[in-house]
Amino acid sequence: MALVDAYGPGNARASSGGESRLIRMGYGADELYTRWSARSLVLWKEFFARVNKPLFHQTGILFIAGEKNEFARASREVLERVGVKHEVLNRNELEAQFPQINFGNAAWGFFEPESGVLMARRAVAAVVEAAIAEGVDYFQEFISAPANAGRAASIRASSGQEIHAAEFVFACGPWLRKVFPRLLGGRIFVTRQEVYFFGVPAGDRRFAPPQMPGWLFQDDLIYGVPDLESRGFKIAPDRHGPPFDPDNGVRVPEMTGIEAMRIYLAERFPALAQAPLVEARVCQYENTSNGDFLVDRHPEHENVWLVGGGSGHGFKHGPAMGEYVAARLTGTAPGEPRFSLATKETSQRRTVY
Repeated sequence: MALVDAYGPGNARASSGGESRLIRMGYGADELYTRWSARSLVLWKEFFARVNKPLFHQTGILFIAGEKNEFARASREVLERVGVKHEVLNRNELEAQFPQINFGNAAWGFFEPESGVLMARRAVAAVVEAAIAEGVDYFQEFISAPANAGRAASIRASSGQEIHAAEFVFACGPWLRKVFPRLLGGRIFVTRQEVYFFGVPAGDRRFAPPQMPGWLFQDDLIYGVPDLESRGFKIAPDRHGPPFDPDNGVRVPEMTGIEAMRIYLAERFPALAQAPLVEARVCQYENTSNGDFLVDRHPEHENVWLVGGGSGHGFKHGPAMGEYVAARLTGTAPGEPRFSLATKETSQRRTVY
């Protein structure tokens, strides 16, 4: 078995190359993603224990919603049905439990106490390190798509080396559309996403666990991570940004985005109104037309698999996705129709959040 990666594990260009990622169970009415997220958290925690790397922070996740927010309502119903531990909070309870937050027009929320934050960059590196220790061959090279139609006997790496295998899985994140431009150029949408870290006041623990959980203002499409490992209070918009090139795109945040986040902080977290920006980075989402994953055979190569469409939530679902892909390759699980290539359209209508 071989693993080929162009820029290295947890590199700065990768969608999962940032410090932290939320792992939550609330996905609206989408029970499949709730179940996959719950399964992934179990597998992540088992893996971290096995390699002795504490890369999960159980901060809890707080969903904050307006009175008529259907996504939050449906999320709560699915959590109840699936058996995910959670607590529903009315406006008074929100203010009493989280006084550092200005809830504005929010009417209620729910708290997932067992969810939290994965330390993404280091988790990716740990997975690669463990794979190598278990005998996987690792190459840091760029690979090309199979040259001719039909069953692929090998793929070529940038060094000229031919890699032979019975099955090939292309899980290239935002590069998937570049490796298969004719097939996926109009079906995978890579967007520029800015992330900001603001410094908390000296000695102020209100913005670090356990006082501050991970959070999502559902009506605002803004999310955040508490001050973990003294890196700062992380905040970012979940709206899709403009098209972006993962190889050569400019990764310097724009002043308009920084100022918008400052205004938002002053509104929602008044004590951070004058907080200094201590770090900012540009990453990307790799979206399908509606946000569903893509897992399917290449239509011209029976042993080539396309795995992608992380759409901003792929990292947290990584372990469950790995189980699913392995089962598809071995023929021990049926295909999920919504992950098929045929469902991937050329215009965006996001339904998975």
